[in-house]
Amino acid sequence: MSHPAHTQSAKCKVITVSDTRTQETDKSGALIKTLLEQSSHEITEYEIVKDDAMAIQSAISSALNQENIEVILLTGGTGIARRDVTFEVVEKVLEKELPGFGEIFRYLSYEYDIGSAAMLSRAIAGTANEKALFSMPGSSGAVKLAMEKLILPELSHIVHELRK
Repeated sequence: MSHPAHTQSAKCKVITVSDTRTQETDKSGALIKTLLEQSSHEITEYEIVKDDAMAIQSAISSALNQENIEVILLTGGTGIARRDVTFEVVEKVLEKELPGFGEIFRYLSYEYDIGSAAMLSRAIAGTANEKALFSMPGSSGAVKLAMEKLILPELSHIVHELRK
């Protein structure tokens, strides 16, 4: 559980990685935004990018260079299909990886959600340019699990630490 003194709001960019989703059909991106707003965090930007390394890199780089963004939350492209390249892009950007995020996410997915298929997830998190990055699978169930059990309970604490 997050430290009680760390209750500040985070300024967030939500990126959905998908070749097929639109703003009307992006359930996972919408869920991230809803959960952030319910937790008093601010969504400063939202976009959908193709499952393409250059498009993902461009969206992340743009966010890393903006002062009004402290947290980048990505959904999609974390599987093992040929087009799933989010992990590779995020991994190259990170200055400090938070390996516990992916480890605990896969454990929780295994225990409470999808069983042994959890090993196919390449969820990853870390920091770059004094911002937090979280990359989650594209399913709304995975987003709900990651946001409610891992990200939201610690988001204010993480932002507090990055502001030091």
